[in-house]
Amino acid sequence: MRRSLSVAAIALFLVAGAAQAQTLVATSNIIVRALDRTIDFTSDTTTSIRDMKVVMAARDDAASFVASAGEIRGAQLEAAFGALRETFPQAREASDQALAETILAL
Repeated sequence: MRRSLSVAAIALFLVAGAAQAQTLVATSNIIVRALDRTIDFTSDTTTSIRDMKVVMAARDDAASFVASAGEIRGAQLEAAFGALRETFPQAREASDQALAETILAL
């Protein structure tokens, strides 16, 4: 009886391990696909932003804004914020600080 219980426990452990492995593979595939979509989106968005002259002209203003913790707001930066929020829906939810940092990262 005791031996059959041990065999059953080992079999159950192996089945559970296989199920966890399949779940791990499925989860990792989902994550990889999501990251791939995010990278493609980010790459396309970054390229589009770099092509916007108003945004690139605001780099100095963005640097001043970030360095002053939002106290210095130049006209070119305000124009860039408006252009970004008009062009990219996700930018509408972003803070001015995040947008300024994005401009600097380009």
